[in-house]
Amino acid sequence: MPPQYAPPGYAPPHWYAGPPRPVAPPPTLSPGGQPLASFSDRLLAALIDTAVFMVIGMVLAVPAMIIFLVVVMPDLVRVAPDGTIGEPDFLNDFLLPLLWLELAIVAISLVIGYVYYVEMMFKTGQTFGKKSMKLRIVPLDPTRTLDRRAAAKRYLVQQGTGLVPGLAYLDGLWQLWDKPWQQCLHDKAARTVVVKVSG
Repeated sequence: MPPQYAPPGYAPPHWYAGPPRPVAPPPTLSPGGQPLASFSDRLLAALIDTAVFMVIGMVLAVPAMIIFLVVVMPDLVRVAPDGTIGEPDFLNDFLLPLLWLELAIVAISLVIGYVYYVEMMFKTGQTFGKKSMKLRIVPLDPTRTLDRRAAAKRYLVQQGTGLVPGLAYLDGLWQLWDKPWQQCLHDKAARTVVVKVSG
């Protein structure tokens, strides 16, 4: 580069620090060297997983409600031998069985959620949505493998944030400003990152 000349007596201002230095871009690779998943890919994977889980829930809930109504409705409309309709015991004949049915559906959903979000993740690092988007969950420490404990912790924190209004959104959006690994809060709790894979 040719030397630059300045007029005699010229001195740069005291606040002048020289030409701007290039700023290093934030790392886009995981500690293991894999590319980090983008927000849009993670969002689409979560939407696919939610749709899969909703279909599974409907397959369980709709037949259960039909059977419930077939079994319970005759008890709500009791006809006496003289043709008069008796007063139904609404609490014992409808509300309590409905409550037990809902508790059973919630319990079954938790078991299915554990299998889907923990066991699948533990075995392959992927759910159906993540596999569709070519994403994988890996430990932050590249020398380790994803274990069941980390997968369960990730799932529990993710589900737990849904119990506090607004916290689930904060959990999902956290990756937008998290540096350097673009982790959500449930990733931080489990010490995992989500990476893009070739297949």
